[in-house]
Amino acid sequence: MRQNVQKIKNLQKRFKKAPLGFVQLWNMSFGFFGIQFGWTLQMANTSAIYEYLGANPEQIPILWLAAPMSGLIAQPIIGYMSDRTWTRLGRRRPYFLLGAILSSIALIIMPNSSSLWMAAGALWMLDTSVNISMEPFRAFVSDLVPKNQRTLGFGMQAFFIGLGAVMASICPWILNHWFGFNQVVTPEGEIPSTVKISYYVGAAVFLGTVLWTVFTTKEYPPQDLEALKNRQENTGGVFGIIKGIFDKVRTMPELMKQLAWVQFFTWLGIFCVFLYFPPAVGHEIFGATTESSPLYQQGIEWAGICIALYNVVCFIYSLFLSRIAAATSRKTTHAFSLFCGGAGLISLLFVENHYLLLIPMACFGLAWASALTMPYSMLSDVLPMRDTGIYMGIFNAFIVIPQIIAALGLGWVMDNLLSNNRIFALAVGGVSMVIAAVLVQWVKDVAKESQTVGKKPKLATEPAKE
Repeated sequence: MRQNVQKIKNLQKRFKKAPLGFVQLWNMSFGFFGIQFGWTLQMANTSAIYEYLGANPEQIPILWLAAPMSGLIAQPIIGYMSDRTWTRLGRRRPYFLLGAILSSIALIIMPNSSSLWMAAGALWMLDTSVNISMEPFRAFVSDLVPKNQRTLGFGMQAFFIGLGAVMASICPWILNHWFGFNQVVTPEGEIPSTVKISYYVGAAVFLGTVLWTVFTTKEYPPQDLEALKNRQENTGGVFGIIKGIFDKVRTMPELMKQLAWVQFFTWLGIFCVFLYFPPAVGHEIFGATTESSPLYQQGIEWAGICIALYNVVCFIYSLFLSRIAAATSRKTTHAFSLFCGGAGLISLLFVENHYLLLIPMACFGLAWASALTMPYSMLSDVLPMRDTGIYMGIFNAFIVIPQIIAALGLGWVMDNLLSNNRIFALAVGGVSMVIAAVLVQWVKDVAKESQTVGKKPKLATEPAKE
């Protein structure tokens, strides 16, 4: 028995010290391609689906409330539970798989909604399921990738996020122009067939890529399985989970608190893009007066092309992020990227030709890549390994809280202050991202500073053996 325990310990130590090769990083991140494919279909088409079903501009934010609320609830809970899980599939992989199955079902239901409230309910199911898969993927990198490769590891995730988003964004356009699903006029209240088929493709891609990661990437057992078993048994049920989450909130690292403000303003800006960019292109740029107009469908498809472009920029830029950060700093890289994204959104105020939309959206792609990489890279250096999942879940709450605020309040702002002009809402998002870029200057990147003085980064708590 002692020999087996020592064998596990030696295997884990060797694994932790050994750098990962390209194929290993590729396999462990490939599932994010499918996750992002499904999530981008949601991002690019949900507002349009709501408008097809009769929603007004001021109703859109509250109908999106499901997305941030499900993230706020699901991510810390899933993170807490995955930290205390060990099965034959490992620690994080069971959650990848469960989320993928549920998400695939939701992706089939969503475009077949016959009413606003049915679509809103499908969004609750879809976003909750996506969070079940997505949150453990962040901890997956911290679990398996050596510290000196983590920026590269999160960069690989950003690459697949970008690639998945590109394919999902252009999927309706490809179905229309390459395969002949070209409904010239969509009957009022009916969702176009190109959108429906795109969601079916997304369901297959989501499940297939997650299965690839599950079966090609091994998770290594904790050094002390008995200690992990005790943690599982002492979870304390629902109240124990809630208490555990609040305990971690009280003891979160200082760096996490500093990044929280950056995340807040970053994702307030990003959420404005999720809410209003596709309808803004259809109405304000293409000039559609109703959702049944051919101009509206053309605008939504062109918005998909723009979303694809900024994700192309995202996955190309993500390939160079680790080198840029090494040559400058993670703070400088993140601040510059956020500023570019914010300036791009503000510049939409002056765009009239739909081809010119490509320039500001390319700038937004720089911010998108950095937002998906740099905060997590900085944070992972100060998190104890045994609690990485719960801390990542709490950290993601700083993404969804601004979205909840926007969902509850932006409808009133649109109706009373912005004259229901969707371009104005996007510009407000740009100002928010510029504020986030400024706030990066107050973040103390522990790893960078420790390299300067030759000291080891200080953790929130020492990573106790499990």
